[in-house]
Amino acid sequence: MEVRSGVIVRQRNDLRGMAPGCILRVMHWTTPQERRNLGQTRRKQVGRLEHSELKAKARQSSALELVALSMRGRVPALIPLKYQLMAESPLGYFRGASPVMAADLSVLPSTGIVCQLCGDAHVRNLGAFAAPDGRLTFDINDFDETIRGPFEWDLKRMAASLVLAGRASGHKEGSVRQAVEKFVDRYTAQMRAFARMPLLEAAHFQVHRLDQAAPVHDALMKAERATPKHTLEKLTELASEKPGAQRRFIESEPMLTRVTGRQAKAVLAALGPYREMLEPQRQHLLSLYRPVDVAFKVVGTGSVGLRDYCIYFEGNGAKDPLFLQIKEEPASAYAPYLPDASPPHHNGQRVAEGQKAMQVQSDPFLGWTHISGRDYLVRQLNDHKGSIDLEDLEDGGLEAYGEVCGELLARGHARSGDPLILAGYIGSGDGFAEALAKFGAAYADQTEKDWNELKRSGKAGKQEN
Repeated sequence: MEVRSGVIVRQRNDLRGMAPGCILRVMHWTTPQERRNLGQTRRKQVGRLEHSELKAKARQSSALELVALSMRGRVPALIPLKYQLMAESPLGYFRGASPVMAADLSVLPSTGIVCQLCGDAHVRNLGAFAAPDGRLTFDINDFDETIRGPFEWDLKRMAASLVLAGRASGHKEGSVRQAVEKFVDRYTAQMRAFARMPLLEAAHFQVHRLDQAAPVHDALMKAERATPKHTLEKLTELASEKPGAQRRFIESEPMLTRVTGRQAKAVLAALGPYREMLEPQRQHLLSLYRPVDVAFKVVGTGSVGLRDYCIYFEGNGAKDPLFLQIKEEPASAYAPYLPDASPPHHNGQRVAEGQKAMQVQSDPFLGWTHISGRDYLVRQLNDHKGSIDLEDLEDGGLEAYGEVCGELLARGHARSGDPLILAGYIGSGDGFAEALAKFGAAYADQTEKDWNELKRSGKAGKQEN
């Protein structure tokens, strides 16, 4: 028996009017109670308290080997930089080591309750950005690892990141554990609420209390200042002091380097297939902008070494800038461990569609293209984005932020999965939250061990004590 979007597909032999041995596929549309029961039966597969389990000794490859494997195909000159960024702190290591956690999660018992995963759910992968209507919103905003997989994998990664962020911002272990429990409690409460809502209402649910959490309020303030004109001043300069001189990217190697000649032409040529996949109104809008300059940009921690290009456009003059980012997308780190997931024919498309599945409002210029046989995501660069800093999590900020993480992650999972099945599995009580808090602490401990191993390996260069 298979479960597909509320439809149970059963197979049976039917000899009437059919050749012997033929299989007839009969579709049965499930009732709400049947969907909830399906979630409850998954507790027999993995009990809710079992989510505290971590099997670090089950690794078939070391953390260093897994990270090194993920570097294949990246720009060789930038690989040392990624190791350096990962060696700065346990949280920095965690951000760059999603392939390690993917392997660690794959050896644990799974609920098999599938939805769209963010894939790299951690405290710095939520932020503020401009919605299509121009208003600022706050949501998950990085989907490089997105894939359909067991819902608890996102929860476990976020739980571990909250522990690491709490430790880095000076919280005691008790308050860190409480923040993780509040994160999970908020997720479960919101999922139960989604299970009671009309489906269309749940799909368009807006979180209205975001600015009540101080860390989110601060991120929204940063995003309000990070306008396209601010990006223009930050990333570009006049090519000369002559009247009417054109603006161009400011070079700051290795983080930002201008691209010219054949390479720039190849990047601009990638706009052709990208434009074709946009909606007609977006195609028209893009056609009114003129590309002015191209640069190679180093971004993030996990993405360092991947090819990332920025194009600076002008619309109605220099005061009307548009910046598009064309970002290389390899396969999700989770793909090797999810053999039943449909392999995407384009990883840029995988990321764009995963983002749209989880977000209520997405970048109107979100799309995909290809350059020299590699898959790329296309999106706006610095589209009013504001992320969380560790100092924002001091005092009571960690707990408040944990609750926001829980609510937003629940919304993304409910939009791309079945809230009734999820609510059926989660049920009531505190055991699920307590188990995930234990897992988060245990995985944070393991991350710190892996981080120290990286520093001892010498891959990140000489480290100061």
